Amino acid sequence: MRADVDAAAGAVGVPDDGLAAYIDAIVKATADKPIPLYLYHFPAQSGLPWHIALIRRLREAHGSRIVGLKDSSGDMDYAREAAKIAGDFDVFPSTEAALIEARGGAFAGCISATANCNADLCVRAWRSGDSSAHENAVAIRSLFDGKPLVAGIKALLAHIHGDPAFAAMQPPLAAPSAADKAAILGGYDAVRAKMVA
Repeated sequence: MRADVDAAAGAVGVPDDGLAAYIDAIVKATADKPIPLYLYHFPAQSGLPWHIALIRRLREAHGSRIVGLKDSSGDMDYAREAAKIAGDFDVFPSTEAALIEARGGAFAGCISATANCNADLCVRAWRSGDSSAHENAVAIRSLFDGKPLVAGIKALLAHIHGDPAFAAMQPPLAAPSAADKAAILGGYDAVRAKMVA
């Protein structure tokens, strides 16, 4: 399939016209209470990318009702391109690595699951540009690379708070392997110990 046809059809065969119709339906259903709408770009989970051309199309059709995008693609070039759509279109990459760039105005901030484990560092990086805090926040995030994210975060929160209830998983998710858990907890403790030293 040609790349332009594949992009227009979406990863699982849902065309951009179908996604536009979906947003049209939401806008019409909320016309009496015009809530702002954020798009969630997570093609690895949804199989449905919000192409830049489609976002521009939605903005043209619905103006400021389409206010932003949470980008969980991991593609920073995509996030940067989306952030150029308009000055009032907020883009939130899903990584702490974007915080310093966000301080400079490229993004509205970040929305990251791992910020549950390093929020203090993220706040320091965001508020004051603290490069050491930023480096440590990114180091903690990297502990989850190649590991089940939700299970790993829950295991780490249980460790941080000394409460095993935080680690409880609901099917179909499962606890991390012993090796993954040990790597995450040990890595976290090493980052925090380095900060104190």
